[in-house]
Amino acid sequence: MNVEKYIRVVQIFSVLIILVGAIVGFLNEVYLMISKMKVELADLLLLFIYVEVMGMIRVYLANAEIRITYPLVIAITAISRLIILQKKDLDPSILMYESFAILIIALAIIVLRLRYLNFLKPKRNFK
Repeated sequence: MNVEKYIRVVQIFSVLIILVGAIVGFLNEVYLMISKMKVELADLLLLFIYVEVMGMIRVYLANAEIRITYPLVIAITAISRLIILQKKDLDPSILMYESFAILIIALAIIVLRLRYLNFLKPKRNFK
């Protein structure tokens, strides 16, 4: 067995640990919502983060690659959850910085998606 195969085994083992952690976190959050008999937006966003992590793992195990948009969507969701959970007495500039961070990440996703459009690809002159 060469080094690449060892590294691949370690990668798959690590990703499976992350998957188990995401499933346990998801189930724990569902249990907490049921026990409190209350569902808040922050709880739903946290569940969405867990689902996105599981989706990212599924894509990684199927294709052995991670599309960069998955972590970016997770980051937007995490910052949105942070905005929702933050106290009302904090400095409003913090909210502006967090909103600006979401805007930058959203623009990055748009730029990444635009690269697949045909009219943006360079034209080749074949003779």
